[in-house]
Amino acid sequence: MPPMRLALLLLLLTFCGCQAATPDPATDETRDTGNLTVSAAVSLKDAFSETGNLYKARTGKTVNFNFGASGALQRQIEVGAPVDVFASAGTQQMDALAGRGLLDEASRRDFARNTLVLIVPPDSPLNLTAFADLADARVQKIAVGNPKTVPAGQYTEQVFNHVNLRDKLQAKLILAEDVRQVLDYVVRGEVEAGVVYATDARAAGDRVRVVATAAEDMHAPILYPIAVIKQSTQKLTAQEFVNLVAGAEGQSILRKYGFASAGER
Repeated sequence: MPPMRLALLLLLLTFCGCQAATPDPATDETRDTGNLTVSAAVSLKDAFSETGNLYKARTGKTVNFNFGASGALQRQIEVGAPVDVFASAGTQQMDALAGRGLLDEASRRDFARNTLVLIVPPDSPLNLTAFADLADARVQKIAVGNPKTVPAGQYTEQVFNHVNLRDKLQAKLILAEDVRQVLDYVVRGEVEAGVVYATDARAAGDRVRVVATAAEDMHAPILYPIAVIKQSTQKLTAQEFVNLVAGAEGQSILRKYGFASAGER
């Protein structure tokens, strides 16, 4: 073959090879490395930590969790945090991401349900038996999640509205960054009462005492949605994790920690 033709052929082959070796990261599913970043509501910490261990044992793939208040996690995703899966303690935060086109909509599903409870230190001398009792003058400090970022705080606000005490209780409220911080305030006896999810109170064991449970008609349904983030480069792996959470094994783990399935009442 003449030298000029050979050089042209080599150049063409080199060009084609370069093109083939540069996949589109937005569509190339073979780029999954197996390492996931999952941002999840802190109330899921115990259940998801066990689920992550099961996932790794079954697949050999690692899940790196980022636990926090759902609203704070939502904002992180909105500004471009490299997250593969988001699990929220409220639909409002997931809806906000959907409205901005940041979710893989086909992957979204509700996977758990929770309830809201009023807790006090185990040695509390106060005879609180209902949310309305928080108006008692002896109750000086009430720990609640910050309603701006914490779904539990938003549900708590709805409960206070339901019993017509929102304005009366404002001066007593100690705003926490997430429900686990509310729990800590009560465990340490720094407040007379706190409002958390039933699963958080269960995790605290005998370090707190549950004195009332909010009826379902006192607040919006406490549903936990999960979805793959649209810009994830680990979509196959991310979907595997979502499937595990929503499947029989994941649901069994959630029930172990006190969560109900999304369809239960």
